[in-house]
Amino acid sequence: MKTNELFKSKTTLSFEVFPPKSSTPVESIYSTISQLQPLKPDFISVTYGAGGSTNNATIDICSAIKNHHKIESVAHLPCLYQSKERVIEQLEEMKAANIENILALRGDRNPDFEPVGDFHYAADLVAFIKEHSDMNVIGACYPECHPECPSIVEDIKHLKNKVDAGCSQLITQLFFDNRTFYDFREKTAIAGINVPIEAGIMPVTNKKQILRMTT
Repeated sequence: MKTNELFKSKTTLSFEVFPPKSSTPVESIYSTISQLQPLKPDFISVTYGAGGSTNNATIDICSAIKNHHKIESVAHLPCLYQSKERVIEQLEEMKAANIENILALRGDRNPDFEPVGDFHYAADLVAFIKEHSDMNVIGACYPECHPECPSIVEDIKHLKNKVDAGCSQLITQLFFDNRTFYDFREKTAIAGINVPIEAGIMPVTNKKQILRMTT
């Protein structure tokens, strides 16, 4: 099922999980997914390793969530370190695994990897996915403004480009005040962005993790 269809009839709840580190068996994540299952999430998204280090695990885990646990899954796909050929390969792998949803991202810069140069922004990836597949494409957005963007106005212009390229829903990065989210919703509506926007909420379970992410 394409997750954008869910917003037509209900308030959605989703979770995001991270593939285990390479030193940990990938099966270790499935006990976590089993614990989440009774909460009846509408979908679970699976992140992608920096520079492409866990891409195979992302698709494998998404496949297990969808086909074994019977929960809709979303595969994260950052583009900065991807070639067009590799993206097409992954689209084919996802289709074979019955995965219908992608969170299309530029991705964080990693000093250990050189960008490929085929995609510079998430909007480039969104347009490419829509050209080569019928996947549902989700985009990221930033209620407090992307840290590399000079202003929220400029950031929302970029977001509109991403939606126009084919994003059918958005999910926010973490924010620190609900009012910021409500204001962001108003600004995106004024800009003509009319797709569902899901609030990304980071549970505070580990102080060091929160400090690192907020930095």
